[in-house]
Amino acid sequence: MARTAVILMNLGGPDRLESVRPFLFNLFSDPAIIRLPAFLRLPLAQFLSWRRARVARDIYERLGGGSPLLANTLAQARALEAELGPDHLCFVAMRYWRPLSEETARKVAEWGPEEIVCLPLYPQFSTTTTASSVAAWHAAAMRAGVDCDTRVVCCYPSDEGFAAAMAGLIRPVLDEASGFEKPPRLLLTAHGLPKQIIRAGDPYPSQVETSAVAIVSALGRRGLDWRVCYQSRVGPLEWIGPATDDEIRCAGKERTPLVVAPVSFVSEHSETLVELDLDYRRLAEACGVPAYYRVSTVGTEPRFIQSLAALVRRASAGGSVGLCAFANPVCVAAGAGD
Repeated sequence: MARTAVILMNLGGPDRLESVRPFLFNLFSDPAIIRLPAFLRLPLAQFLSWRRARVARDIYERLGGGSPLLANTLAQARALEAELGPDHLCFVAMRYWRPLSEETARKVAEWGPEEIVCLPLYPQFSTTTTASSVAAWHAAAMRAGVDCDTRVVCCYPSDEGFAAAMAGLIRPVLDEASGFEKPPRLLLTAHGLPKQIIRAGDPYPSQVETSAVAIVSALGRRGLDWRVCYQSRVGPLEWIGPATDDEIRCAGKERTPLVVAPVSFVSEHSETLVELDLDYRRLAEACGVPAYYRVSTVGTEPRFIQSLAALVRRASAGGSVGLCAFANPVCVAAGAGD
């Protein structure tokens, strides 16, 4: 079999408090995030990273001084290697903090694979996540002299293994939350995006909905009360909704217990450990929600790792992997063709 390098892609997070501001600058300077010419975008990124740094530092202080995302992604890489076998080696390439694509591409070049499979750890495709990460990887790989067949797992919002893994985590929590006067409501929460990005053709919300339907189908609970919602709004722009915090307030008014499951995050990080576990739990208590339960991310859950391995094998074999809403797959447009 061919020696295959699997590139696990995620956003990354600061590894210490001193990294918060440069991490934010990398984020805001990405043209996929702020769609302005460089001469406007870069000064704006400097300002936004300065203004946002204090709030972000407070968040990471609550996590012990840094993001756990890299450690969690490395654990997924090791679990995936065990599932794929000795001809595969998994590397991690983060978009906005170390290890960045440049560093990872050099390590891949040293190993000398015969083929590469890019595996974004974003189940739902977005130009702000998958496309940006894939483009950064290809630019870095070119500079590092990595020249071999490269395939991309574009997205997997309705993948059977992903849906089964999520359902397996949700099911016992729903059972635990069923001892109240009203049956629990399941909130499938995802990271939000500004509406202007969606108006430009980004398929992310439709893919989130696709994931939600697949997960609810895998749960197989007739009459389940469930909703999709979006978290992590920042800035003055209009964001897609409904907002997770608004849904929590609604449940408080209705005195409905909540089970909150992250549908777009596959690893624990600030948006799950702080926003969901601490901030939204506090909001739920203040709003009179009878009970608030949070489902963990899929992480290294065996069915999820097995599903990732199947996606890698399918991509390696030349199969189509993704539900891209565009006529020409965006992963190809981003430079990820065969």
